[in-house]
Amino acid sequence: MSQMMELVRTVWRFILRGRMTLDKWNNDNCRKRKGTICYTASCMQDSCSAHADCVETIGNYTCQCYPGFQGSRCEEAIACEPLLDPEQGYHYCHADPYGPNHFNSSCLFNCELGFQLVGVPQLLCQASGHWNNPVPLCQAEQCPVLNHTSISAGSMTCTHPIAPYSYNSTCEVRCDEGYEPSGQDQIRCDHTGQWTASVPSCTMQKCSPIFFPVTGNMKCVDILEPFSFGSRCNFTCQEGYYLTGDNTLTCLASKQWSKPTPTCTVVQCNSLKAPLNASIQCQDPIGVYSYGSICTVQCEEGFDLIGTNRTKCSSHGNWTHALPVCQAKKCDPLNLPHGSISCSDPNGSFSFGSRCTATCDKGFLLNGTANTECNSLGTWSPDIPHCLAKRCHTLNPPSHGSLLCSNPHEEFSFGSWCNITCDDGFVLNGTTDTKCTSVGTWSTDMPRCLAKRCSTLSSPSHGSLYCSHPNEEFSFGSHCNVTCEEGFVLDGTTDTECTSLGKWSADMPHCLAMKCPTLNSPSHGSLSCSHPHEKFSFGSRCTSTCEEGFVLNGTADTECTSLGTWSREIPHCLARQCPLLVKAPQHGRMNCIHPYSHFSYSSHCDFDCNEGFWLRGASVITCNNSGLWSQELPTCQPVQCEAIRALPLHLSLNCSHPLGNFTFGSQCLFTCKEGFSLNGKEALSCSSTGFWSHSVPNCTVEGMPLGTAMLMYTGIGAAAVAVPLALIGLGFVIMMLLRKKGKTIISDAPAWAEMENPAFEF
Repeated sequence: MSQMMELVRTVWRFILRGRMTLDKWNNDNCRKRKGTICYTASCMQDSCSAHADCVETIGNYTCQCYPGFQGSRCEEAIACEPLLDPEQGYHYCHADPYGPNHFNSSCLFNCELGFQLVGVPQLLCQASGHWNNPVPLCQAEQCPVLNHTSISAGSMTCTHPIAPYSYNSTCEVRCDEGYEPSGQDQIRCDHTGQWTASVPSCTMQKCSPIFFPVTGNMKCVDILEPFSFGSRCNFTCQEGYYLTGDNTLTCLASKQWSKPTPTCTVVQCNSLKAPLNASIQCQDPIGVYSYGSICTVQCEEGFDLIGTNRTKCSSHGNWTHALPVCQAKKCDPLNLPHGSISCSDPNGSFSFGSRCTATCDKGFLLNGTANTECNSLGTWSPDIPHCLAKRCHTLNPPSHGSLLCSNPHEEFSFGSWCNITCDDGFVLNGTTDTKCTSVGTWSTDMPRCLAKRCSTLSSPSHGSLYCSHPNEEFSFGSHCNVTCEEGFVLDGTTDTECTSLGKWSADMPHCLAMKCPTLNSPSHGSLSCSHPHEKFSFGSRCTSTCEEGFVLNGTADTECTSLGTWSREIPHCLARQCPLLVKAPQHGRMNCIHPYSHFSYSSHCDFDCNEGFWLRGASVITCNNSGLWSQELPTCQPVQCEAIRALPLHLSLNCSHPLGNFTFGSQCLFTCKEGFSLNGKEALSCSSTGFWSHSVPNCTVEGMPLGTAMLMYTGIGAAAVAVPLALIGLGFVIMMLLRKKGKTIISDAPAWAEMENPAFEF
């Protein structure tokens, strides 16, 4: 085929060279009546680029591009789509000879370390504008698959960031507790497809042997082998020795014992110190004050031994007996009521050798000898003296009162205490209590009893006060009554009386305005109130108002009456209504949200259309505070495709439009006239996105594009009129060339007489 095309180009060059120097006559079908016109050749040396042949037309020319070139002068090389780097790879393109990604340029592909190329490594941009092969892939290097079940006393976990057992896959061996890997615990698949090391095995872990002293005993239990992981050793010491450290050691997975090896240490008792007025002697067979030591205690002359004189250090580190005490002889303890004793005790309190002196407390007098001593017989010499209280003069009760006394010693003597009280309705004028002092006199003079008074009362606000006074005004026995005005209620007790304590039996009450129930603002509204007395009480007035978008359902004003009730109930605030939206637009959907009530203030509706339709109008409408929708109800219009109007030559069109001319769902069928074949898709449909499913087709002469055939017929006709002998000679040359190549030309072109003549008719 390429040889045939080259032969055609040679013919055209020959014809064009002749037309550059000669004027030619066009011709028409020989059977038709015709007129002729003389025209000048249009092709020049620089009319087309070097990548095309210049073809004469009537008064003009066209450039017929060689494969791989395009443009009015065929000066532009056809471009291929730019190539992307394959994943884990890269490419480099050679721009020669017509620029990168253009006809005859090539691109070379390579992979990163650890990946191998799958496909053709070099691609070439062809004359069709397509690369000669698909873009190759970069595939990770593969390592041998590992057997997970081959590891004894352990397990293997693998991670595969790219693909199973491929480049950069890692496998980690984890041994069971008590075992450790024999080599690297982690291996990796490298860029050559090999593992960095062989799979390790799990070997048993062991601890170092334990050696225990002869003063103790050791017993071990070995699960696997002596002193291996999990082995447990128990330690005990002989009597009189104690264990220092843990009594049980375990061999851990770290090949270390859980604790250091314990030791046996002889039991030690506390050191002893001889008691006061005594001496101590000890025998120590093992160590001072240690297990088996025996100690004996002996008292000095004149002291008695209290306790056991012999003790021994036991195997538990305790002495068998507490040390005894050497105690001097005792006299009876001394006790001097209302006085004190001061003693010197060289050998203990109230013991042999103690000397004591007696003194009386303030307000008392000594009766006897002050000094005494504890002798060797354990008795005091001489006897202990006594202390007697001092006396005050006798007291009598005051008028309208009584006297109550307490006498800890004798009547009206030091320490006697007397309390004076007055009869009901009287108050003491003076000090209530008096006491007989240490000098024999009373601490205060006798008081008097006077009648009591209450505080003066006055009428409460919005009320009246009525009182009776059997004695003096507002004094003991006075009685008062309080009443309130209309619309006010008494807060407290109505009656009160002046008691014997000089206080009113009840606090003065208050007259409070009658309370009404507390009012709350209506929902979506506000409440404005005036309170002449207290909040929400007799005389309070309240007015209700609604927020924007709401209307009042009831009377706005209400008043708190003298009965404690409101003259009217609080009204409600209802959302303003908008016209009801019955249904969604045709070919669309509607979704509404009603914060208050259906199709009322602040209700808003969202609209969207089905596939293949677009929304004409607002996508969201809202019910405003005037009870009207913010926008008109939108509609759904079918999506429009570009209208098909100008058709290529010899092509006819038949369309169906279910929703409108050239809209979503429209289908068009294309047919060619007899003698032509359809180049493209026979049927086109308008999609939901507004684009035709395919490009508009065209019609070509069966076996050859229509444009090419007409150009060839026009050029050959013109050449035949101008130089018939040259064409005959050229045909002879072509036949000779084909015979040399061993080929035969078969033409399906019409006979010369039947060819169309593009000449103008007169």
